[in-house]
Amino acid sequence: MNALTYTLIPVGAAVVGGGVAVWRQPGPTLVSTIQHFAAGVVFAAAAGEILPDVMHGGSPTATLVGGALGVLVMLLIKKFEERARGPVGLLAAVGIDILVDGLVLGLAFIGGQKAGVLLTIALTVEILFLGLTVTTELNDFLKSRWKIFAATAALSVLLPLGAIAAAPVHLLPAVMVTGFLSFGLMALLYLVTEELLVDAHQKPDTVWISSAFFVGFLALLALEELMG
Repeated sequence: MNALTYTLIPVGAAVVGGGVAVWRQPGPTLVSTIQHFAAGVVFAAAAGEILPDVMHGGSPTATLVGGALGVLVMLLIKKFEERARGPVGLLAAVGIDILVDGLVLGLAFIGGQKAGVLLTIALTVEILFLGLTVTTELNDFLKSRWKIFAATAALSVLLPLGAIAAAPVHLLPAVMVTGFLSFGLMALLYLVTEELLVDAHQKPDTVWISSAFFVGFLALLALEELMG
């Protein structure tokens, strides 16, 4: 299986999450728990798989340049999301997030099959949550359940498009690959610290909900060990 094939797994999760939320919206406690769990899984994938590849890339310059660009791009996306208004703005902002997720997933597979598989699992949880929340927010703009479901499903297609955009990177010199991996690492860390956890803490937050972050982190670490 190649990177493009693996993207169908989180795409399916987005469709399922959107379909469930269209007919029964999840409560804030469940959403917060999923966000914490997803943040832990994504953080474990970033720290356990992508970070070592960047650190052993042998090019501090590529690491700094790629990482700085990653931070800059994510901050620009945040600025755009803050100004986005109405259904078009919401869909555009979420679409950019999903496209970046696909790009990072494609970069992870360039780092290695194991890294790509583990990040696929992490992003599947994150995209499942995204499908739930986008569907819920679209209820304020679109009254037709089928239109909301179709919009969510259409957005998920951007994930494989992002992975396709990352495919040519493996043809580049190793130093440039390191820069791209550093870019992807910063994007994932931003996703965890500035999106998933920030949004999660605006909802009900108990000790048990917060522990979901560590459950997700440890679950992916255990899976990584089992995969060898």
